[in-house]
Amino acid sequence: MSLKEEFISLALRPGANRRELCRRFGISPQTGYKWLRRFETLGQAGLLEQSRRPLNSPRQCKPDLEADVIALRKQHPKWGGRKISHKLAVSVAPSTITNILHRHDLILPHDSAASQPWHRFEHEAPNDLWQMDFKGFFQTNQGACYPLTMLDDHSRFNLTIQACPHQRGVLVQEHMTEVFRQYGLPAQINTDNGAPWGSPSSPGQLTPLTIWLVRLGIKVTWSRPRHPQTNGKNERFHRSLKAEVLSG
Repeated sequence: MSLKEEFISLALRPGANRRELCRRFGISPQTGYKWLRRFETLGQAGLLEQSRRPLNSPRQCKPDLEADVIALRKQHPKWGGRKISHKLAVSVAPSTITNILHRHDLILPHDSAASQPWHRFEHEAPNDLWQMDFKGFFQTNQGACYPLTMLDDHSRFNLTIQACPHQRGVLVQEHMTEVFRQYGLPAQINTDNGAPWGSPSSPGQLTPLTIWLVRLGIKVTWSRPRHPQTNGKNERFHRSLKAEVLSG
């Protein structure tokens, strides 16, 4: 058993004093916690000896970094450069991680094209605009489930995700009231043209739910029919939700 493996084995025991273990093993707490993070992220592969070549080499990435990137991508095929860079906690640009994925044929052309936004826009401050929608539905042992999501356009913060048994306006209003109490009222909310916000056959038609929002002083807007990219950030969140949660 290597020094790292022995340290990890002892550090993971219930009630272990990890700082005392670091002292006994002659390593700094920073090094000890780094070994633990790498083991929790990569398993045994994270305990392999790492190259000490600087990360900011202008032309070449560390081989062990590439190995870590490849390992994480294979464990989580839907993770991109930004997510992998965050998980590895390394000072490498997400674009560099993406280049590694391309170099090893871990990003298909279709996936790359699908991730490109139709039109990039971002409101200047939180609560300027919220996007909301249902993520379709799926069957559970208790019946149909309709995930309701709300996203702040500026920060891309997910304000709520609710597992709803139906899409009726009364239930949506209850969940929106809870969100308003926690985060305040937005200046504008954008939705699609489906129930309970509108009518596919009559875009822009007010419903009891949208009338309630207007009376609260909130501007209500609707996506163009058959143009989900108008609610692009929420649609992107739905793709991540499906890939990382619902498909599992």
